Amino acid sequence: MRQKTFGRNPEGKRLEKINQSSNYKDGIFQNLSPTEVTLKNASMTKMLKDYFNKPKDTAPSALIPSVKTDLHTLSDDKPTIVWFGHSSYLIQYRGTRILVDPVFSGYASPVSYFGKSFPGSDIYTVSDFGNIDMLIITHDHYDHMDYKTITQFAPKVKSFYTALGVGSHLEFWGIPVSRIVEFDWWDHQNIADSIHLIATPARHFSGRGLVRNKTLWTSFVLQLYDKTIYIGGDSGYDTHFKSIGDKYGPFDIVMLESGQYGSDWPYIHMFPEETVKAAQDLKAKTLLPVHWGKFVLANHAWNEPIQRVVQKAKEENMPLTTPKIGEPIYLGEAYPNQMWWKF
Repeated sequence: MRQKTFGRNPEGKRLEKINQSSNYKDGIFQNLSPTEVTLKNASMTKMLKDYFNKPKDTAPSALIPSVKTDLHTLSDDKPTIVWFGHSSYLIQYRGTRILVDPVFSGYASPVSYFGKSFPGSDIYTVSDFGNIDMLIITHDHYDHMDYKTITQFAPKVKSFYTALGVGSHLEFWGIPVSRIVEFDWWDHQNIADSIHLIATPARHFSGRGLVRNKTLWTSFVLQLYDKTIYIGGDSGYDTHFKSIGDKYGPFDIVMLESGQYGSDWPYIHMFPEETVKAAQDLKAKTLLPVHWGKFVLANHAWNEPIQRVVQKAKEENMPLTTPKIGEPIYLGEAYPNQMWWKF
């Protein structure tokens, strides 16, 4: 547990600041609504048995089809988003490069032999990227904050933006505190004249070891020149989506998690139908479903999340984009929607 990959919980001045947060009570961060990570009546024995005896269809039967886009020559005059599977994506527009929750180590755990990525989903490496102006980390779970990836990216990143307390891990990994900006919910940062970042609530939890909720989890509103983008992170469904939509919507695009759900943990991850409802609450013009297509973290079929989202979005007339890994989205111009997961 003392290895670098586990990070370090907040202490000193950082902990003093955390103690001033209205979201930090009884020594831990709290959700807006009472939230169980797993249901009280859930059987831990059954959950462990299910985890180690997953159905075969939790992983794809063939290579994930991906597109290798040259990120160094990516168009800069139009707002562009490139998804890399799960919750990692690049946002680029007018000379600004923003990378969200990058995980490029090939696994979503503290060890390389556990939580491996699907074959075909890891065609990108850190070397494929140029300099990054903003690296955003929504929370400290391994499938969103990867030690190997972060330390490889560090020399390329101008500044790191994350939730309150998460900077403790980054500082432990050698990132200078001067390059780390931490947010409590509703904190606002002016990055430049036409770039603003606002931390907004999410319904989830945190922790990289045996202790939970010593750091905050968050979503973000990104106001990027003439576009407004919602960066969802991980969240169960709750009333905060409507509050955010009323305050900052409509959004040109929202990135919302749609996979890794389960009946034993219904409050910390959304079911696909709730993903569409959250997009409606946010007043989204387009929904990009994420948090699927790369890792096995639940017992549903690997492509079930996107199938259910597509069906519900169709019923609700919610515009949807479903790019392959690496296939660019051009806001206002091109929204890939091929059903590539049908194999």
